[in-house]
Amino acid sequence: MALQETIEQTVTGLGYELVEIERTGGGLLRVTIDMPYLAGTVPGAEQFINAEDCEKVTRQLQFVLEVEGAEYSRLEVSSPGIDRPLRNEKDFERFAGELIDITLKAPIGVAASAGSTVSASRKKFRGTLERAEPVDGKAGWQIVWSDEPAVKPGQKISKKRIPAPLQALGFTLDEINQARLAPVVDFKGRRPKSVADTSIDK
Repeated sequence: MALQETIEQTVTGLGYELVEIERTGGGLLRVTIDMPYLAGTVPGAEQFINAEDCEKVTRQLQFVLEVEGAEYSRLEVSSPGIDRPLRNEKDFERFAGELIDITLKAPIGVAASAGSTVSASRKKFRGTLERAEPVDGKAGWQIVWSDEPAVKPGQKISKKRIPAPLQALGFTLDEINQARLAPVVDFKGRRPKSVADTSIDK
């Protein structure tokens, strides 16, 4: 049995989802796991991989790989992290509405960039993942973004400034070379105060 198939069967048999398998120099075998996606899960109610989950999968894989005679020097089982790769239709459905980074297999071309400020040679994009109309019977997706420059800490924004327009790029999974969740960290409590939060001492 192929190594990929052996690992996938072991991981799914324990109730987890296999995200990625990597072999690195020095014989390291890195296996990334996640909780399986259940359609209709309320946002924020998802369970996340913890150390106990990784230990459980590690013990079972060590046993199975020894039986299979797989060659590796060290096994590492981990959670996907904040830049989780998106590899299939199910991943895209799961993370619709999230901020993602994509790299296309080929530049968007002159036709796609017509009427916009996007370069025809551009292949990398960061934006919100959304569903789009199907293309040739395949599920359609789009990434929506604004080229608004990032606001620097302490920088004041003019209320008269006109926001940059939203832009969208449609694609199918066949056109994607790589897709990942954008590694954005939300430091709670450090959000700027809204007008409603501002009080005046009398």
